[in-house]
Amino acid sequence: MEKDDLAKSSDTSIEKEGFISQSLSKDGIPNQPLSDDHIGIENISVEPNKLFDAVSALRNYGFNYLQCQGGYDEGPGKNLVSFYHFITVDDLQKIENIKEVRLKVFLKRDSDLSIPSLYKIFKGSDWQERETFDMYGINFIDHPNPKRLLMPEDWRGWPLRKDYIQPDFYELQDAY
Repeated sequence: MEKDDLAKSSDTSIEKEGFISQSLSKDGIPNQPLSDDHIGIENISVEPNKLFDAVSALRNYGFNYLQCQGGYDEGPGKNLVSFYHFITVDDLQKIENIKEVRLKVFLKRDSDLSIPSLYKIFKGSDWQERETFDMYGINFIDHPNPKRLLMPEDWRGWPLRKDYIQPDFYELQDAY
């Protein structure tokens, strides 16, 4: 693979603006088009402070279902990412009527890891955001119940970060 081909295959490479990215730009919402995924779904990056505006616009465009929210770590010293997969669910009789788009928010791990919660727009983001907080330490502003979901409340660290160092032991408190 050539060096230029490798750069284009990265999911943070700048691509030609897709239809949804163009629509967001026309509505005054800054975004960066990313490479489409392996099945051609448009991927778009937005800044944390523009996430709520972008998702509100997507909702107005007909993307009325948050299918998935999650996070991932690009590697030690690199970005943490919160991703969102939206679809339309109006007419599921024909699979070709389903429209999909993915948003990504890239966060520098040594900076503020706070982004708006989407709970006010999509109630289903509740536990998904809690899991992302629990595993990666991304804080969701205005989340109604920002507590750990999978790990004990007093757990230190974020277990799915690639630079996480597992403690030698975990002391069970109040076990009996």
